[in-house]
Amino acid sequence: MTHILLVEDDPAIAMSLKVTCKREGWKITWLDNASRVLPMLHSDAAQDLSAIILDVGLPDGDGLSLCQQIRHTDGIGNLKDIPIVFLTARSDEVDRILGLEMGGDDYCAKPFSPRELVARLKAIWRREQLLSQQPDLSTGLDDTDNGSVSNETQGQALTFDGPSGIWHYQPLNYSLTWNDTKLELSNTERNILLTLLQAPNQVFSREQLLNAVSDYPDHRLARTIDSHIKSIRKQLAAIDASIDVIHTHRGLGYALCPA
Repeated sequence: MTHILLVEDDPAIAMSLKVTCKREGWKITWLDNASRVLPMLHSDAAQDLSAIILDVGLPDGDGLSLCQQIRHTDGIGNLKDIPIVFLTARSDEVDRILGLEMGGDDYCAKPFSPRELVARLKAIWRREQLLSQQPDLSTGLDDTDNGSVSNETQGQALTFDGPSGIWHYQPLNYSLTWNDTKLELSNTERNILLTLLQAPNQVFSREQLLNAVSDYPDHRLARTIDSHIKSIRKQLAAIDASIDVIHTHRGLGYALCPA
């Protein structure tokens, strides 16, 4: 059964979402403050969680900081990568950008329709399922120019071997490694890299990358891609600073460099 963790201090919003989730056949656990979230994620009750709906403004903490803690907390296994959707009453674009940069997968601005939130969750899971199947990742790749792709276990694992290094993606636990080192990526950062890997040397605009990682892209937030690329580059440089893996094409976008 789909299990949602809702962190929201407004009982009216919580009750509305609980009714909507029940109609979907989903289980929902409601917490009304930030302090109970990490202990819950460390408990057995969290092992079947499918997503977290996280209010930005909580009475005992900041939902943005809590998201960052979840993304960097040891001991919670794959829950570090669990989809997170923010609920925010803040209309400021900076706050929404900050939420996505801190590891959020999407957001709903209050007031919102519970049906819209359900649709956004389904869209996130659909993208994850498509990534796990990886049906088109080898399309258009040339073994001589761009490297080679091999499915070690069809639908489960993929390896890309090119001049920029060896990439391995394991969709069973959403693990992406570069040259035998696991990258600690948010869902959005991982999906950006996987999109770039689909077509080495192809220049992807910010809008194209935003469309690839969100079924509900807000093109005013396209510049968040720059922050995600910066974060990805920082991790890659810590592994091997001698390789310029992602190249910026000024005024156009980004491409994965094979050399």
